[in-house]
Amino acid sequence: MQEGKSTVELRGDTEVVLTRGFDAPREMIWDAYTQPELVKRWMTGPDGWTMPVCEIDLRVGGAYRYRWRNGDGYEFGAEGEHLEVTPVSRLVINQRMEGAPGEAVCAVDLEEAGGRTTVTTTLTFESRAHRDGAAASGMTRGMEAGYARLEDMLADA
Repeated sequence: MQEGKSTVELRGDTEVVLTRGFDAPREMIWDAYTQPELVKRWMTGPDGWTMPVCEIDLRVGGAYRYRWRNGDGYEFGAEGEHLEVTPVSRLVINQRMEGAPGEAVCAVDLEEAGGRTTVTTTLTFESRAHRDGAAASGMTRGMEAGYARLEDMLADA
């Protein structure tokens, strides 16, 4: 299934896999995922949202915390720990979303060929019900909106 320029696949009972290509070297995309001042510029979901809190302790076992806010003042957050940090190629975190049951594991893999980087994001949920609830929430539309902002940010760099 397509969500903007991203390909979205429901895999097995518990996974959502998003794949998106960017015309940028993977070092730039790695920085965009790991430097708070850059994350706050693009990982804001749908239009009208901001990320007033972005804390990242980029090491295995290091915590991260994100908080989003929309124009009406509604807020929610996510937090977790880094499970794997392989610079410029792989980042794995666990994720607890405020208001959502359970925990997910999110793996981001970056593969570069000819100056173009493919980002594959695999979200693994605790159950099919949790996965289906997340997929139905508009999560992939929000992720694609963020990826579109990331694409613009990379083009301006």
